[in-house]
Amino acid sequence: MLGIIASIIDGVLVGLVYGLAAMGLTLIWGVMDVINLTHGTMIVAGMFALYLITSAFGISPYLTLPPVLIGGFVAGVALYSVAVHRMIGRPPLMSLLSTFAVNLVLIGIGTGIWGTVLFNVSVSVPGITIGRYTFPGAHIVAAVLAAVIAACLYAFLQRTRLGKAVRAVANNREAAELVGIPTTKVLAIAFGCGVALACVSGVLIGTLFPFTVLTGDGYQLKSFIVTVLGGFGNPLGALLGGVALGLLEGLVAPFLPVSWTLVIEFVLFVLVLIAFPGGVFAFRRRAI
Repeated sequence: MLGIIASIIDGVLVGLVYGLAAMGLTLIWGVMDVINLTHGTMIVAGMFALYLITSAFGISPYLTLPPVLIGGFVAGVALYSVAVHRMIGRPPLMSLLSTFAVNLVLIGIGTGIWGTVLFNVSVSVPGITIGRYTFPGAHIVAAVLAAVIAACLYAFLQRTRLGKAVRAVANNREAAELVGIPTTKVLAIAFGCGVALACVSGVLIGTLFPFTVLTGDGYQLKSFIVTVLGGFGNPLGALLGGVALGLLEGLVAPFLPVSWTLVIEFVLFVLVLIAFPGGVFAFRRRAI
């Protein structure tokens, strides 16, 4: 029984990181109705930035978060200009195909440089031992940092002038333009923030698990599941959805092989789409 509880707690810790990753995906959808299919690749970009920076400078993995956040934002704005800006207002399939094409290019470049070799970043953080069970320190730190970053995003959207502009554009772009909000600039900033969140979550995931250039597909699928649980366009719901997914993984782990986890997650995905098309954690008031 204690082993199951320990597995659940550890699953929730990892789930907070899943939630942070999905917040970037759902933020972009909520503001501009664009499904960013480079999301998984941006998560991997954060992982490789973590590996390259720590290898080059020998610093703590967590000190890579600020430069990755800034670099991810710049990359997101550039990606918006190249692949998304001209697709705004067109059918969603257009932006989906555009970001999918960029995703294939990025994966091709990454595979050409690094191949599909497995990379790993060594993290030394003392764990917490309760009875016979030890909770990895890296999982605890990653969960805390994910919660802090999510809180910062919430404060940005709710308390700052620019964040309020993002919410205004998300709710009614035409009305926002009428009151003088530079919507094109706001859309680029929102997309940049979404990509930055994906990169930062990649850093945190990279401190927990090994990765390859192709790892992003799995985390992108998890982000879609979390986004459906939380409701598209609902960052807070995405965080709760991530916790729910982590809780599910923690419950399943003691009883079934790991290979069954993804099957159960996709069954949950389909059931939620049928029973709660708006999301299990969707609220009446839009979160953005």
